[in-house]
Amino acid sequence: METSRRRFISGRKGKSSAKYMRRRFKKLKEEMKEICREQQSIREGQRQVAAKFKAIEEECEQLRKETHQIIRQSAKTQILLILMLNILKAREQGDFSKATNLTQLLREIIARDNVSQSTDP
Repeated sequence: METSRRRFISGRKGKSSAKYMRRRFKKLKEEMKEICREQQSIREGQRQVAAKFKAIEEECEQLRKETHQIIRQSAKTQILLILMLNILKAREQGDFSKATNLTQLLREIIARDNVSQSTDP
């Protein structure tokens, strides 16, 4: 009698143990699916961050180019203004030879700039 009772109890334990294992396995599968979804979300977030970072880098490069162009143009403008000022001073002092040379230099610089601007994209 004791043996049959043990079988009955162990049989119940076996069923409840199997049931527990199935529930646990099902729960683990759900957790794994959730982890997979989270990982996909993280990967998508990383792709978005990488795309934004690349766009920012491209924008920075464009700003560097524009800044360099502005600096060059400012330097050219300064040179032209200095030449014009020197032409005026030479004329005021009656040094027309110097004024003529500076005027010719100014014309050459402007012509060269016009040629380079017409060939630039």
